Amino acid sequence: MNALTQSTARPRAHYKLGAADLEVVLAMVRTGTLAVAGERLGLDPSTVFRSLQRIERGLGQRLFERSRAGYLSTELAQSLAEQAEQVEAALEAARSATQGLPVQVAGRVRITTTDTILHGLIAPGLKELSATHPLLTYELHTGNELASLTRRDADIAVRATRRPPQNLIGRQVGSIRMALYAGRRGTVRRYADVEAGTAPWIAPDEALPDHPSVIWRKRHFPRVDPGFRVNSILTVMELVALGLGVGMLPVFLAKNRPDLMALTDVLDECQTELWLLTHPESRHLRRVSTVYSHLAQVMSLP
Repeated sequence: MNALTQSTARPRAHYKLGAADLEVVLAMVRTGTLAVAGERLGLDPSTVFRSLQRIERGLGQRLFERSRAGYLSTELAQSLAEQAEQVEAALEAARSATQGLPVQVAGRVRITTTDTILHGLIAPGLKELSATHPLLTYELHTGNELASLTRRDADIAVRATRRPPQNLIGRQVGSIRMALYAGRRGTVRRYADVEAGTAPWIAPDEALPDHPSVIWRKRHFPRVDPGFRVNSILTVMELVALGLGVGMLPVFLAKNRPDLMALTDVLDECQTELWLLTHPESRHLRRVSTVYSHLAQVMSLP
C-alpha cells in the first residue's frame, strides 16, 4: 500500500468539512485541472493540490481519479459539488438581502455557445449588460458540443437545436432562419447561377455534418462538391463576403452585412430553434440568473 493510498484509507477522526473545502472541490469538479481551479480560487496550483490532499486525507476517500485527461471526479466529489453549489446560491441570496439594499451583481459567468451565436446575438447583449453590472465577468467558450454545460463547466448554454438535453432547463427564445447568400464582390448574382452549377460553394460539411444547411444542400444539390470546406458558419459568412462562393447563412447574422446579398427567401427546411439553457443547480445563482434573464430579453431574431 503506497503513501497516497494509506493517506486516504483512514479518515481523520471527527474531520469537519468546511466551506473552503467545498469551494476547492467545486472548482476541481468544474475545471478538472489544478491550474484552472487555482485561477478561479485565486490560489496557485500547488496550494490547490495540498488542499485537495488534506481533504481526501480527512475524509479517508478519494474525490478524484488522476489521469492524463485531468482530474476525474468520483461520485462523492459530484455529491459534494452539488452541496457546494447550494451553499454558493445561499451566500449570494444572503448578500442580496443584506439590509434590504440592492447589491451590485458580481462574479464570473461561463457561457458556452457557437461562434455564430456569440458574435451575432450574445456579444451585443453582454455589451449592454456590462454597462449595468460592470462587476460581472465572463468566460466565453465556443464549440458545437454541450458537454461542458452537462459537466457544469459552464453556467449557460445558447444553442440551436430541436431537442435540448433533458437534464438541462431553459426556454426557446426564437427560431434561426437561413437563406442562401452570395457576396456582392463575387460573380454570382442570381439563384439561377447556382441552379446552373456555375457557383462555387462554401460549406461546413465535416465540421457540422448534421447542420440543416448541409442537409438541405445535399438534398437539393447532391452533385455539388464545395470548393471550400470550413469548420464554422462564421467562416462561411466571411468567405462568402469576399466573393469566393455562395453559402447558407443565418438571416440574423447576414441581415446587417451590406457586402452580402440573399439569393433565396428564407428556407423553411433549414429552420431550427434557439434555446437558452442552464443547469438546474446553477439557475438560482444571482450572477447566472441576471445574465440568463437579460439574454432572454434581448436576443431577438428576424
